[in-house]
Amino acid sequence: MLYVDNRGITDPRVNLALEEHVLRHRFPGEECLLFYINEPSIIIGRNQNTVEEIDPDAVEARGIHVVRRISGGGAVYHDLGNLNFSFIAPYAPQRFNRYEAFTRPVVMVLRELGVPAELGGRNDLVADGRKISGNAQFVTGDRMFSHGTVLVDTDLDVMPTVLTPKPGKIESKGHKSVRSRVANVREFLAEPLTAAELRGRLLEGIFGDPDPAERLELTDEDWAAVRHLADTKYGTWEWNIGKSPPSNISRARRFPFGEVDVRIDVQEGRIAGVRFFGDFIGLAEVAGLEQRLSGLRYDRHAVVGALAEVDLTAYFGPIAQEELLSLVFG
Repeated sequence: MLYVDNRGITDPRVNLALEEHVLRHRFPGEECLLFYINEPSIIIGRNQNTVEEIDPDAVEARGIHVVRRISGGGAVYHDLGNLNFSFIAPYAPQRFNRYEAFTRPVVMVLRELGVPAELGGRNDLVADGRKISGNAQFVTGDRMFSHGTVLVDTDLDVMPTVLTPKPGKIESKGHKSVRSRVANVREFLAEPLTAAELRGRLLEGIFGDPDPAERLELTDEDWAAVRHLADTKYGTWEWNIGKSPPSNISRARRFPFGEVDVRIDVQEGRIAGVRFFGDFIGLAEVAGLEQRLSGLRYDRHAVVGALAEVDLTAYFGPIAQEELLSLVFG
C-alpha cells in the first residue's frame, strides 16, 4: 500500500479532486491510502438533491463550502475536527458494499485508543450505539475506493443547523439523508486527540510509521491536473447544485394582504417553471413575474438580481422583496 500525502490541504474541492485523480490516473495495480481534513463544508452524495439537504442561509452565513462527491450515500458535515480516509484499490466484486476489510484498521486503532468502535449497520462505524464514522464506495472500470469520515472533535452544534433544509414541501428523486445519533471520538478518550493526531496513529497502525516511506509521489503534472479538476468540476455550481435530481417545491404563507402559494419545478438546479397561487389581489398578472423567474438558477443571488427592478406590490400587494424570497427559498 502507498500513502498519498495531500500536503495539508483543507480545501474540500481540491481534496475530492485529488482522490478522483489518484483513482482514475495513478498506479492502477496498487492500493493507496489518502487522508484529508477539510475546512467547514457539507459534502453531498452523488445522487442527492442539494436543496433537500442544506439550509442555504446558514451555510452562506458561516461561509461553508457545499461540494458534491462522486460516491453515493448521504450528506455529511466536515470541519477541522473531522478526519477523512480513502482506500483506493483494484476493484473486485466481493469488495463492493463490503466495508469491513477497509474499516478494519480504523477500528483496530480506535480500539487501541479506548474507543469501543465496531462496524454497525451496512456502512457505519459506531461506538456505544452512536455513529462516529460514515462510509461510501465508488467503482470505475477496474478501480474503486472506499472512503469514510471519523468524527474526532467536530462541532456537533453546527452540524444540525446547516444540514436542516428550510420548511416546505420538497419532492424529488434524490436520495435523502438519514440523520443518525452521532458522537465524537474524543468523548470516549481519557486524553484529548486532534484529527491530525489520529491520522498519525492510523498511519503508524497501518504502515508501522507515522511518516511512512511507502509513498505515491505526485508530480507537478499531477497537481496541475488536480487543480484543474477542482476548478472545472468540484468548484462549480453545475456540479455541486446543477447535478441535483429534479424536484418540486411548494410553500405557502399568509400575509396581511392574502395568502401566497408558490410551486417551483427545479430541473438541473434551475427554475424550469414557477406558479404563484393565492387570494391576493394585484394589479399585474403574476404570469409576467413567473416568466421572469423561469430559467434562473434556483439560487437566492440569481433571483435577487432578477427582481432588482421589479415592483412586487403590483403583483401581490404590499410585500417586501425579502418576504417573497423567504417564501421561495424558505
